[in-house]
Amino acid sequence: MTQVLPASFLAAPIAHRAFHDVAQGRPENSRAAIRAAIAAGYGIEIDLQLTADNQAMVFHDYGLGRLTGADGVIRQHTAEQAARIALSGGDGEGIPSFDEVLELVSGQVPLLVELKDQDGAMGSDVGPLEAATAAALRGYDGDVAVMSFNPHSVACMAELLPDVPRGIVTSAYIPGDWPLSPEVCDHLRQIPDFDRVGACFISHEVEDLDRERVQTLRGAGVPILCWTVKSSAAEATARQRADNITFEGYVPQQHP
Repeated sequence: MTQVLPASFLAAPIAHRAFHDVAQGRPENSRAAIRAAIAAGYGIEIDLQLTADNQAMVFHDYGLGRLTGADGVIRQHTAEQAARIALSGGDGEGIPSFDEVLELVSGQVPLLVELKDQDGAMGSDVGPLEAATAAALRGYDGDVAVMSFNPHSVACMAELLPDVPRGIVTSAYIPGDWPLSPEVCDHLRQIPDFDRVGACFISHEVEDLDRERVQTLRGAGVPILCWTVKSSAAEATARQRADNITFEGYVPQQHP
């Protein structure tokens, strides 16, 4: 069953990995960044990764190094261990769980949840992260939508939590920019799985918004979000081809 993206996702800019700014002590996907987005009235985009004990944690990278300075990958740690790994540039807070973030947001602003590909090649080896995400979201009282680059992940969410709106994160998929085969890039670039997975929106790479397939979807009434806008000038251009922006690194206007 295809859902409808709530209007709140188009009413205010969406803070990419929450309203992060390390210079202000707010790392990506941190509680501090989430609180700042709520205070500013922005929507929030977050990322989910899986732990060794199959729990969903709010964290973007597979490896821990860039965001924490620790060695290894988050998948090698339990949720309890990950919670004790401090985010770099913050006040010492550890990696938050998805449950914690849902409690923190508590429906105050729309929440856009990206499930990171766990297959490694956008294939069908998915399930545990989707199950953990669905378990956390059951009973959540607020505007929320889920999305992934991997259409198999989106299809899995359709089975597990059919009432939650879902979308596909999409891209120009330029070979060489992705750890994927040219064949997979060629397939995903055309967004062929949109109807199959019951998607109701896409979030597309901002530099590629002129793509015919993207604008055809928009012409058919599909909401087009975009990633990642990093300046007011880029925002002005993006809004000519997309219905809302996901931003970082500057302060956009509160409403389109």
